[in-house]
Amino acid sequence: MNILQLENVQKAYEKHIAVNDVSFNVPKGSIFGLLGPNGAGKTSLIRIITTITRADVGQVYLDGEKLNSRHPEQIGYMPEERGLYKKMKVGDHLMYLAQLKGLSKIKAKEEITYWFKKFDIEDWWDKKVEELSKGMQQKIQFIATVIHRPKLLILDEPFSGLDPINTNLIKDEIDELHQNGTSIIFSTHRMEQVEEICEHIVLINQGKNILEGKVKDIKNQYKKNLFQIDFEGNLPNDIHSFATVKDQKKNAIVLQLQEGQDSNKILRHLLDKGIIIHAFNEILPSLNEIFIRQVEEQNNQI
Repeated sequence: MNILQLENVQKAYEKHIAVNDVSFNVPKGSIFGLLGPNGAGKTSLIRIITTITRADVGQVYLDGEKLNSRHPEQIGYMPEERGLYKKMKVGDHLMYLAQLKGLSKIKAKEEITYWFKKFDIEDWWDKKVEELSKGMQQKIQFIATVIHRPKLLILDEPFSGLDPINTNLIKDEIDELHQNGTSIIFSTHRMEQVEEICEHIVLINQGKNILEGKVKDIKNQYKKNLFQIDFEGNLPNDIHSFATVKDQKKNAIVLQLQEGQDSNKILRHLLDKGIIIHAFNEILPSLNEIFIRQVEEQNNQI
């Protein structure tokens, strides 16, 4: 079951095609990475999903229903460029935003009180937004994004400007929301965060999706049969008959297995030769390596 489905979505601004026939599904309850270089079309897609703009062609479905004007109340969106009103008091600002999302005044105050206690910021109600540091403002922006308990949460660079302590705080909150069933779209340039947080991804470049799937499956798809072996002893000379040595140190070696070779057989062969193996690990490509490779390949085709 999918929380979000995009089918052949297109969007153009004058002569520029921002989104070019994009289709992908966001599984319900997942943390989904929306990736791409600057200008790839991510923001245009997010604006369509949040109903800020409409697709010129194609369909978008939220929880099986064609996207409509009621759906923004079921979506939480934290943009990279934060949008708080600097002169407003924090409590009043959150009351205003919560009621825009359909909460009653009583329910809005109840939710704000819950989050203020959770973040230990109960004395912030009468502070003006401009009195807060960037990191503090980020906390308020996060509360504004989740206060109406959305089905779908869209976070664009949510850790930008946060120190390590507050980054971990927001990560913990994202994880708790995920565990409670919230579906999350996570957009960032930092691939290490994607590997840590996301289960599925789609990679957008020049308005097209060029890669989609589970993170684990994608990394396996692009692996190069590389293995690192930490050992004691003298490696046998015949190692070159079944693998290429890519890197070698005193007690560690990186091998690229030849086509058709089996890693278990190689491990058994080394053990039979009296080599003491401390570690035998496959080296999978990072998402950053895959990201760069796929984008460069597509750009070179143009």
